[in-house]
Amino acid sequence: MAHLILKLEGVNKSFDGYKAITDLNFYLDEGELRVIIGPNGAGKSTMMDIITGRTRPDSGAVEFGRDIDLTRLNEYQINRLGIGRKFQTPSVYTEHTVFENLWLSLEGPRSVWSTLFSRLNSSQRDRIEEILKTVGLNGKSSWNAGALSHGQKQWLEIGMLLAQNPKVLLVDEPAAGMTDEETAKTGELLVSLAGRHSVVVIEHDMVFVRQIARKVTVLHQGHVLCEGTVDDVQNNERVIEVYLGRKKRGEHA
Repeated sequence: MAHLILKLEGVNKSFDGYKAITDLNFYLDEGELRVIIGPNGAGKSTMMDIITGRTRPDSGAVEFGRDIDLTRLNEYQINRLGIGRKFQTPSVYTEHTVFENLWLSLEGPRSVWSTLFSRLNSSQRDRIEEILKTVGLNGKSSWNAGALSHGQKQWLEIGMLLAQNPKVLLVDEPAAGMTDEETAKTGELLVSLAGRHSVVVIEHDMVFVRQIARKVTVLHQGHVLCEGTVDDVQNNERVIEVYLGRKKRGEHA
């Protein structure tokens, strides 16, 4: 039986009178891969900000694992608990090699200089090699990260999150700007991580969503509009009205 790893109940958040999140309820199981979709302004980023401690809710419960209250913790403490976030634009050390980027990201406190002038032990080296293989960059470990393609930088940043041994991965629009081949490989990577990690993906590309999604949550005006399989949400009349219908008319959502 699956256990909840993340729970948001009755969450509300306003900015200068604008309600970004309204009575939001969201539940994520251990090892689950969940995709979140919704039009711009639906509250997706604010929801991620609340989970990671960048923003505090006005009211409601945000709990991790067995009743750990995330609203009482700061970003650093939440990250140390095992919640990692990847933003849409990749953030890597472009002047360092792929291997060094992962080395710098290994679980535990370290700085650039202390890491690069220390010695790797065998377990750390094995862990880096494992991550390189997982993200498909084992043939490019000696490359400077700045020389990687956009898609490869995205994979490297996912690898940098994995180096922290997270329990939950929050990934924002990973397919944006990728080639079709890179998009397909990214989908395979995220699917492979589910089970060992709980993964939440924000995405607009419905072809990509169909590739990876088991369960989809649709947000609208800071509230869950619908949840279910890809077919469930694509055939839901309210979802078509507020989101998918606009996409079909060519609007970016």
